[in-house]
Amino acid sequence: MKSLIVYSSKSGNTKRLAKAVRDFLPGEKVMKAVEENPGTDGFDFICVGFWFMGGKADDHSARFLKSLDGQQPLFLFATHGAAAESDHVISGMESAKKLVPHAIIETFSCQGEVNAEFLAKARTMNPVPVWVGDAANAAGHPDAADIKRLHRILEKAVGKIPAAA
Repeated sequence: MKSLIVYSSKSGNTKRLAKAVRDFLPGEKVMKAVEENPGTDGFDFICVGFWFMGGKADDHSARFLKSLDGQQPLFLFATHGAAAESDHVISGMESAKKLVPHAIIETFSCQGEVNAEFLAKARTMNPVPVWVGDAANAAGHPDAADIKRLHRILEKAVGKIPAAA
């Protein structure tokens, strides 16, 4: 199996998850920043990591997802400041899934520590973003427990790929 792991380089949290995906997957792996607009030809499995921006996948990642033809199985992973099971996260992941609806086999998201400067700026917005109240709980994430949960879901995803099963 040959896998492409694409991540937003604007988020250190997403890059950390991308490295955990790369280290876990079997076979040949290529890891690229989404901003490089990597090609997907020749890959059996595509994993795309993004961060939530305005309750959706960040702009670069959203454009990349829209460019996919849905031919390869797709695993989405994301980080965010919001609580994991919040409506904000659920609707954000649903929005990302709609960009390539035929190819998604699994998704994963977890809190990711929010940059202190950005958090301070968000607190001054009107209205204040819904995730700001949860951001304090995101400190230190993704952590080892998040990575372990990522690996469990990724193992399930790989098992759904006919050539990898």
